[in-house]
Amino acid sequence: MNGHGRSERVVVTGLGLTTPAGLGVSRNWERITAGDSCAAADPDLEGIRSQLSCRIDGFDATELLGGFAAWRLDRFVQIAIVSTREALADAGWDPESWDGSRVGVVLGNSLGGAATMARQTDAFAAEGPSGVSPMTIPMHMVNMLAGYVAIDCHAGGPNLVTATACASGTTAVGTARDLLRSGACDVVVAGASEAALTRFMVSGLSRMGALSQGNDEPERASRPFDSARDGFVPAEGAGVLVLERERDARARGAHSRAVVAGYGASCDARHITAPDPQARGIRQAVRAALADAGTAASEIEHVNAHGTSTPLNDVTEGKALMSLFPHGPLVNSTKGVIGHPLAAAGAIEAAYAVLAIEHDSVPPTANTTDVDPELDINLVTRRAAEGPVSTAVSTSLGFGGHNAALVLTTP
Repeated sequence: MNGHGRSERVVVTGLGLTTPAGLGVSRNWERITAGDSCAAADPDLEGIRSQLSCRIDGFDATELLGGFAAWRLDRFVQIAIVSTREALADAGWDPESWDGSRVGVVLGNSLGGAATMARQTDAFAAEGPSGVSPMTIPMHMVNMLAGYVAIDCHAGGPNLVTATACASGTTAVGTARDLLRSGACDVVVAGASEAALTRFMVSGLSRMGALSQGNDEPERASRPFDSARDGFVPAEGAGVLVLERERDARARGAHSRAVVAGYGASCDARHITAPDPQARGIRQAVRAALADAGTAASEIEHVNAHGTSTPLNDVTEGKALMSLFPHGPLVNSTKGVIGHPLAAAGAIEAAYAVLAIEHDSVPPTANTTDVDPELDINLVTRRAAEGPVSTAVSTSLGFGGHNAALVLTTP
């Protein structure tokens, strides 16, 4: 294995976030810690049963990327590139000077260029084939997320997109860590992005019954683990982590923000949308991550839960956490603030877990005032809970029965 092995520690040296909570890591942490919800009534969703979303305010692709990039890239790629640039700068890497052949890119996504497809479908309906842009396919394709990011930062190593629905970001980070351990790469840009808040996509989610109908109080609609939860608020966003082997990071004098100590994955193999009511799949994934990290369940001090605010997910996941961690670590869900950014959720939440470790502080689960009586979990509500937080778990569950979990620790 080229001198590398399964036990080699992999660290996070850079973070980048572009979410409804703000542009950049510092703004995200400020708003997540304050528990200030980003949900709002969305005029673009008028006529749909659920008319709420969490959008990224103040994102100007022309200003941040230039007019040509803004024109030829779908929003899900734009926000990923901005997040990647922030993460690389944070890690102290200059893509103009590194050996790009040793740099991999692993990013998660589910729905591709949804906005592009919506526009081009309308153009086709109005003008026929000649009205469709020749950029339609490269702007829509899921794999172009990793492809365009690699072009932007000159990363010529392994390049792929993970698609495990709402577990995609967590899957990407775990896959990236394994590439580093195998010796295939020296640096991996890992994370996920999603920007699919179109009328068509939101209508599909609404028709499934997955979305909150709290249209009268948007800011309170996403309330994970609350007894009155009625669905999630759809969101967009991107989270990127720069991963390296610890000894390589140390050799170049880089700051290690956290260790990606363990990764586990599983599939319920039961139902396309509903989680296994016995929570066997997510428990299997978490146990695998703990075993991979060589960490006892009793050592976990914080869980950043998937916590979607849907009736089925939260009770299933909550009961899994009860059985896995009876000692009561601090649990939260940051979806009360940013909503549910679908495939990007796991990557964004992994970044938030890293920040919780760094700050010894667990942000509150916004809007949750009456925890589901079926759940005996130590849920952080109302205000942030101070640590210590040296060992954390981040969990993700996705349609198709996909489950993934990370164990993150202090360096």
